[in-house]
Amino acid sequence: MSPLALISVSDKTNIITLAQILVNKFSYTILSSGGTAQYLIDNGIPVKKVSEFTNFPEILEGRVKTLHPKIHGGILAKRSSQKHLKDMQANKIEPIDIVVVNLYPFQQKIAANCSWEEGIENIDIGGPSMIRSAAKNHNDVSILVNHEQYETFIELLSQGNIDQAYKTKLAYEAFQHTAIYDAAISDWISKEKNLNSRFHFDPYPLAKQLRYGENPHQEAKWYGSRERGWNAANQLQGKELSYNNLLDLDSALSTVLEFGYGNDSESRVFPSAAVILKHNNPCGAAIGNSIEDAFQKALKCDPVSAFGGIVAFNKNVNSETAHLLCNIFLECIVAPSFDKAAQEILGTKKNLRLLQLNKEVLDSEKKIMYKSIMGGVLVQDKDNKNYNSDEWEIVTKSIPDEEEMQDLKFSWKICKHVKSNAIVIAKEKTTLAIGAGQMNRVGAAKIALEASKDLCKGGVLASDGFFPFADTVELAGKYGIKAIVQPGGSLRDKESIEMCNKKNISMIFTNQRHFLH
Repeated sequence: MSPLALISVSDKTNIITLAQILVNKFSYTILSSGGTAQYLIDNGIPVKKVSEFTNFPEILEGRVKTLHPKIHGGILAKRSSQKHLKDMQANKIEPIDIVVVNLYPFQQKIAANCSWEEGIENIDIGGPSMIRSAAKNHNDVSILVNHEQYETFIELLSQGNIDQAYKTKLAYEAFQHTAIYDAAISDWISKEKNLNSRFHFDPYPLAKQLRYGENPHQEAKWYGSRERGWNAANQLQGKELSYNNLLDLDSALSTVLEFGYGNDSESRVFPSAAVILKHNNPCGAAIGNSIEDAFQKALKCDPVSAFGGIVAFNKNVNSETAHLLCNIFLECIVAPSFDKAAQEILGTKKNLRLLQLNKEVLDSEKKIMYKSIMGGVLVQDKDNKNYNSDEWEIVTKSIPDEEEMQDLKFSWKICKHVKSNAIVIAKEKTTLAIGAGQMNRVGAAKIALEASKDLCKGGVLASDGFFPFADTVELAGKYGIKAIVQPGGSLRDKESIEMCNKKNISMIFTNQRHFLH
């Protein structure tokens, strides 16, 4: 009696090679069903269909294929147990030594915004059952759930080195596979039916092992959806993305998205924007008449910090902009697209990472943010609430003019993406200076104001949190700031308002803060 291997895969990558080796080199009989069986047969692989093996037909439009005692008994039977062997003999159950199963493409289906009915039909039942059975009985059964496992498995099988440690590793990866799958289903149902699940971690598979984390001594991995976000970006050139690169890219993109994003006809209705980011903080941002104009304005804010930074654009990068970008050392550039000429120019910077990220793959759904702490994880919604400036409250005698109001709106959007305590100085929809991550608000203001010096005269100031004292306003007045936007809500708001009136500064309360710790 030849040994049995059961194969049932949605992802058929390299499955023909694996099946051929199992049949031709190791004399396995292949059990299979449905589309996998037909695929193997069409490629010249001899197959014994599950329905023939069990002497029971596929029923319920394929919902029931492998859910049969001859399948699960063959997988779950402990070869070292006399009771199990006796049961197998009595019920004519043959042992199944290898199980190769991956699951219906549920995640891909829901990513394509399928209907509720289609999503339900793409929930695999037989597959997870076989995987779990094989993983439970890994002492006797090898379980493969990913085509990336095939090469190593064949190599070890050829050497006779399929030991318990390796089988245990396969079992671990199998349970990981089904856990991610079940979590994806649970999360989808939660979102579709607006259910508040206590388990709401987005189920992300491992995307990549990174070289290291924030520092070389820290191990790091990248988990993420293969169809959305950074996994779906097209890296046109440059070195491998690092942990820090990904953090900075995400922050830069989040900031530039405040002003619209894309290359289609919609791009004509939103302004050209550029954001330069370093160490997870914007160090320059601007709206311009063109992409190159926006970049030049953003660079003037802090050219020193821009060295070795990240640049994000919200429109196509052309050759004119590419020439400007080549004048400074940068780690990464992200944009919806790059002209052919721009790619050729930027191609002279071999290590520069160039990422094309289409509007269609942006994760537009409500996002959940996680942060690990000792003994657990903190979870919160992403700060993506859109503000309505019509609801802003002017609390001073002085009223900002139209130009100042546009600058206040611009600076408020940037301030949202700066680490607290955060102060943004802006004029003509361009950042002049940014004070980030300080332990007190007047300290952040002092950094920004002193950095911009005389340039900030007639400019505006945005603060991510309220002013606990009037000292920030007093300092802003000395530098000629004409308008301030801040959340309001301090017990001493009156003091700040009075100081604004004294300095002839207009002040707006948004009644909404944007702390970014």
